[in-house]
Amino acid sequence: MSGHKAIYKTLYFWVITGIVLGIVIGLIPATKGFAESMQPFGTAFIRMVKMIIAPIIFCTVVTGIAKMGDMGKVGRVGLKCMLYFWTMTLFALAIGLVIVNLYKPGAGMDEYAAKLQNNQAEIAKVEAYAGKAKKMSTVDFMMNIIPTSVVDAFAKGEILQVLFFSILFGVALANLGDKAKNFVRIIDEFAKGLFRVVHYIMYFAPLGAFGAMAYVVASQGVEALYKLLFLMVGVYSTCLIFIFVVLAMVCRLAKFSLWRYLVYIKEEILLVLGTSSSEAALPRMMAKLENAGADKSVVGLCLPMGYSFNLDGTCIYLTMAAVFLAQATNTPLDLSHQLYLLFILLLTSKGAAAVTGGGFITLAATLQTLGTIPVASLTLLLGVDRFMSEARAITNLIGNGIATLVVAKWENALDEAKLARVLSGADDEYADDPEDMLILEESAETATVAVTSKS
Repeated sequence: MSGHKAIYKTLYFWVITGIVLGIVIGLIPATKGFAESMQPFGTAFIRMVKMIIAPIIFCTVVTGIAKMGDMGKVGRVGLKCMLYFWTMTLFALAIGLVIVNLYKPGAGMDEYAAKLQNNQAEIAKVEAYAGKAKKMSTVDFMMNIIPTSVVDAFAKGEILQVLFFSILFGVALANLGDKAKNFVRIIDEFAKGLFRVVHYIMYFAPLGAFGAMAYVVASQGVEALYKLLFLMVGVYSTCLIFIFVVLAMVCRLAKFSLWRYLVYIKEEILLVLGTSSSEAALPRMMAKLENAGADKSVVGLCLPMGYSFNLDGTCIYLTMAAVFLAQATNTPLDLSHQLYLLFILLLTSKGAAAVTGGGFITLAATLQTLGTIPVASLTLLLGVDRFMSEARAITNLIGNGIATLVVAKWENALDEAKLARVLSGADDEYADDPEDMLILEESAETATVAVTSKS
């Protein structure tokens, strides 16, 4: 095994550099125009990643199920995933609700809230979100899982729709048995080609992080931050409490170290920090979790499902933002109102990833359903919502990786010896930079074959 690489040759060093440069250029008044013009770099990187997500999910899920052969296991994994997701969602919502009531970040903001709610330009922005929110309902979300056509699902990059078709196709190939063996092998080889594309895309990660961060800091400014700093601190602190208390307990029960897991996925965390999109790290997370000993079929089912059903960070934000707006507008919320809010969010939070700007739109839909907090008060959050999206996305990413490892352990589909080896740093040369993605994929493939041959 080779020694550690020089830090300047690692991906996370260049992503950090991109983020820091973006913040500095965005804060300097003289370079504000230049910083705002950097947005296309961030957008281009996110688009490159999104273009590869749907085919990677398809290949991973189809080959995983086809090789597994046991349809009972597929249903069992899905059920265990949903049980875990609903439990964590309830924890995240409850923690957000408790802390925002104790912390009271919206207290004393009456005048500022009234001023913003009378700003026609800000109200127009909120109405655009509220208009989209009216189109969302639990039934609509459930129906949206079924694509109008397979091509449409891939064209729009709808994760749940692609997952739905992939599961059906994987089951069909599994039932065909030896007849489909060669075709499954072709899909497997195709997946290797896709991961090589991911390896090329990752070279653009530092530039994408730089462009996204520079644009946000320059366009949002710092004025809005001062008034809403308490809410931002509250959301970030609550996310940290959730990660280092709740998820740490989950990791302890599953017998692996949270800290070592976080070190293992540090590049993915930085990618999400720079781009504010947890999807940016999805392909690498799939490869890394397989490399860490989780069975390919469990990774393929659990991780994509988590991106719609296990949004821990988004749930924390939704409860805190809703009660914050009630506090800022002096809207009374007694215990019954807050329990009703919790119930609504248990349902609406599941649609938060279904559309662009999902967290904000879900909040608008929740306020409309609740009926007590004025929807116009959302103008308070327009300036800082983007700054809080990093906390949401990183918490979502961390939570989904842990969920996958836990479900794999429940299914006896986790090579715990390999997981311990990887997290302890024995395999720490993997994924230090884009070049190592190729080594990582080969290792993940070897592990998958070994697990499949045992079952």
